[in-house]
Amino acid sequence: MTKKVTIYTTTVCPYCIALKKFFKDYNVEYEEIDASSDEEIQDMLVEKTGKMSVPVVVVDGKWAQGFHREELLELLELK
Repeated sequence: MTKKVTIYTTTVCPYCIALKKFFKDYNVEYEEIDASSDEEIQDMLVEKTGKMSVPVVVVDGKWAQGFHREELLELLELK
């Protein structure tokens, strides 16, 4: 079963770039949303994560803030 993965990023975030490479290495398909210039998205991310930072990953409705390999492998059921 394929997981629905959405990532919220900005173009200047080095962790976002690393996250996208990680997903490429594991052949994970995802939808990317640029949060850099959309205040509604930024507000929603703060509401969901309690922080104003990216990347934010949503896997089948489960939210994860930051790029933490082990957590993502578990959410994606790759571990």
